[in-house]
Amino acid sequence: MNPQDKTQRHATVIGAGIVGVCCALYLQRDGHEVTLMDYQGPGEACSMGNAGQISPGTCTPHAMPGIVFQVPGMLLDPLGPLAIRWRYLPRLAPWLLRLAFATTKRRVEAISIALRELHRSVCSDYEELTEGTGAEKIFRRAGRMELYESERSFAAAGPSRELMQRRGVEVEILAAERIRELQPGLGFPYRYGTLRHDSMHVTDPRRLVQALAADFERRGGTLLTERVVDFEMNASGPARITTEAGSHPVDVVVVAAGAYSRKLVRALGTRVPLDTERGYHIALPNPGVEVRLPIMSADHHFALTPMENELRLAGTDEFAGIEAPPNYARADRLLQAARRMFPDLNAEGASRWMGCRPSMPDSLPVICRSPRYPSVFFAFGHGHFGLSGAPMTGRLIADMLAGRSTPIDAGPYRVDRFWP
Repeated sequence: MNPQDKTQRHATVIGAGIVGVCCALYLQRDGHEVTLMDYQGPGEACSMGNAGQISPGTCTPHAMPGIVFQVPGMLLDPLGPLAIRWRYLPRLAPWLLRLAFATTKRRVEAISIALRELHRSVCSDYEELTEGTGAEKIFRRAGRMELYESERSFAAAGPSRELMQRRGVEVEILAAERIRELQPGLGFPYRYGTLRHDSMHVTDPRRLVQALAADFERRGGTLLTERVVDFEMNASGPARITTEAGSHPVDVVVVAAGAYSRKLVRALGTRVPLDTERGYHIALPNPGVEVRLPIMSADHHFALTPMENELRLAGTDEFAGIEAPPNYARADRLLQAARRMFPDLNAEGASRWMGCRPSMPDSLPVICRSPRYPSVFFAFGHGHFGLSGAPMTGRLIADMLAGRSTPIDAGPYRVDRFWP
């Protein structure tokens, strides 16, 4: 970095998941000196355990009309696809209220546009980011199939399909014969399904993040394995970051710490309605069946993804906060549901995992400059869509720091969109 060039800064990115690593890479490619900081290694949180699915056509918010009527069921069934622990309900109530406000037809339409724009270029962005890293080899362009067990569940997903079609996303409606052609050996007699041709997946999400982080270090970036605990502030913003290992001077700060961002953002003077959707997976190293492409179960809200060394069953939503212990019976429920598709699934050697997705009530992440301090930027809250939204998030943060116009309208992702 040329010290005489005042457009070049020292940026510290907090969080080494897929979003933080993409932010660090785009800032680095802009010529900034960049430090990437996390208390774990790159890709060791949600970026490790997710379903590995990526789609430029992802544009359906979770806050679809009618979802608030599902809350009683979430409270009554702790093992259901959507669950809320009773003790957590008082803390979650304001978040649920904002979710309800996001379910009007007008808001759903606007949210879907913003999601589509955030994800539209993800395939070409990853091609550029992974070139020469070795991670190019773990991408698969097999599409994604969604299966429905009844005409009723297929019809219930109709508004989501119509929303995707309005955003220009191609959705192929599958007859029973076509379903069997795409995935032989299904035990359940599925007659309803869809295929998204635009989707791809990675066969090892953690390896993707680690490869990008290694490329970041090769290019001169600094990676610190330290937990951030506080900031030393002056009149213009944070002057130093305090970690469990010491203290570091800072120039520009990017908060990309996923579900752990809320506390950091509050320390930087901003409120944000960020909460945690806890997701589970169960990994089968010797599943005994060949799954040809990623499959979503619409009825049970989980995905089956063929990974490099396992078949991964991932999904469900549990609201219980960051600190509550995992309920691995939810992971076991995934296996039970998967055996409706493949009755002969082999669970020998299975491993279970739980991770905390950073979730905003309107399904849109926060990607913006802090409204309080011009040297602070926010990049978190991607929920289920972190892999798809990470590259554009990194591009937006780099453009905002440089003062350039952004490739898409960044207004929908502002942190102050919930406040008057």
